[in-house]
Amino acid sequence: MKDKTRYADLHVHTIFSDGTFTPQEAVDCAISKELACIAICDHDSIDGIEPSVEYAAGLDIEIVPGVEITVLEGGKEMHLLGYFISWHEQWFRDILKTVQTERVKRLEKMIEKLKNFNIKVNIDTVMDISGHVGSVGRLHLARTMVKEGAVSSISEAFNRYIGDSKPCYVEDIGFNAKEAIGLIRKAKGVPVLAHPAVIGNDEFVHEFIKHGLRGIEVFHSDHSLSVSRKYERLARENNLLITGGSDCHGMGKGSVLMGNIKVPYSIVEALKEEALSRRKREG
Repeated sequence: MKDKTRYADLHVHTIFSDGTFTPQEAVDCAISKELACIAICDHDSIDGIEPSVEYAAGLDIEIVPGVEITVLEGGKEMHLLGYFISWHEQWFRDILKTVQTERVKRLEKMIEKLKNFNIKVNIDTVMDISGHVGSVGRLHLARTMVKEGAVSSISEAFNRYIGDSKPCYVEDIGFNAKEAIGLIRKAKGVPVLAHPAVIGNDEFVHEFIKHGLRGIEVFHSDHSLSVSRKYERLARENNLLITGGSDCHGMGKGSVLMGNIKVPYSIVEALKEEALSRRKREG
């Protein structure tokens, strides 16, 4: 008998950050994977939400409006997911546009560092690969390096040159945890820590809780079963919501991850309830 449980993938990127899917392609992919719901969570961008919602109208799929905010804390780059954000708010869009401008400047600095390794990359080529929309990032730079033959793969670009602490890495523009959580909450969203295992220090979780963190992305493509169980315990011990998603970037990471990690629709309902109750409390 076919499983009738409805599932969601709560971490999907589009061309409005570093994914290769248009919003329409992301929705089509989700339908092909028989998902009931996806969350559009582009890096420091909410421009992919509206076209996703419009395209999905009348189709048998739900779009959760989300965002992935860059956080710099303790010398580490981390990410916070904001679910059910008020994405029409102009003040929120203006802040993210400023971040997007700074991200271009960051790439220019990394391109300068790459020259020290006889790797010449044109920022215009990177922007062409990004599609000149939304938020540009390291994955666009890595794809450019592959295209121009400087490296053989995206993983090589990160592992040798532009990954965290590598010789051509430049710290991202971002907020500290308190600022980022406050930003998501001001936008009436639910703040959730993305892929915590990537951080490598669980003490940050406890610190973020003090600032209003409400959930942990327990299930993620980079989390093993044992790691997911660990963060599920941590979430339950601290009364945090449990979420999960594939972190699909279209073909940006070499293969389509959407649907590889999926969570029961009850998790979407819990996020909705959290967002609604906060809005009632805070007005």
